[in-house]
Amino acid sequence: MVDVEFRVVADRRDGLLLALGQTVIAAGFTLLRQRMVNSEEGVVLTMVVRGPENGLLMLEERLGTHHLVNSFEASPVDASVANTVSAPAPAAPKANSGTTPPRPASDDATTAMDTRRVESLLPQLARDYPNIFIQLLALEHDLPPPQREATLRYVGQRVGTWVYKRDYALGGHLALADAVRHIALPAMRQLVQAELHEDTLRVKNSPFCHRGEHGASCHFLRGMLGGLLGGPHGTEGVRVVESHCRNTGAETCCFEFHA
Repeated sequence: MVDVEFRVVADRRDGLLLALGQTVIAAGFTLLRQRMVNSEEGVVLTMVVRGPENGLLMLEERLGTHHLVNSFEASPVDASVANTVSAPAPAAPKANSGTTPPRPASDDATTAMDTRRVESLLPQLARDYPNIFIQLLALEHDLPPPQREATLRYVGQRVGTWVYKRDYALGGHLALADAVRHIALPAMRQLVQAELHEDTLRVKNSPFCHRGEHGASCHFLRGMLGGLLGGPHGTEGVRVVESHCRNTGAETCCFEFHA
């Protein structure tokens, strides 16, 4: 893995971080921190990213040829520095008049989280979906480590339930294995590179890996899978387990489903 800082100069600010952040994630890299300022050159966006060294040239080409980018520079970053520098707090989400991912029946998971911030984030996720990883990674970065798993799983569950109601609610009730194939798999493919191997869903490029957390780290994806498959619309009591994670050295992140 390699840590690199990109300094990008562009003409406009609107949509710049979202567009380039998605480019970074699509190339298999993780956005560790970012900073955007206005200067005499234009809008300057600095991003520190981490990813496979053999994918760096491809990422540089994508950034260098992006239609929003006037120029960019790349320089290596010491990994210890990349992990200790704090990211600026994200801007407060704008109000959204559209559909908000619904609240689960139980609020027990909210006892150890900033519920106000979570509730204000959900309308923005609904508006920007599926381009939601920039907001989620910023949230993950700001959360105290003891709150990350519960908070991200809760947000994932809300988003998964919302996606189910938006895209799949008109279909018939499916057995768990069929629901994984016909609901969970296509929904995940809107966000990440996913495939189904027997009864295990595998994700090749989860953006939540290698960000300084120990153990399995794809809490949002696990929560979203639970929201897609469980509850009154799915299999009551379904349990989603991340059995393997790239964050612990596995080749892919693997999710298994138990009724």
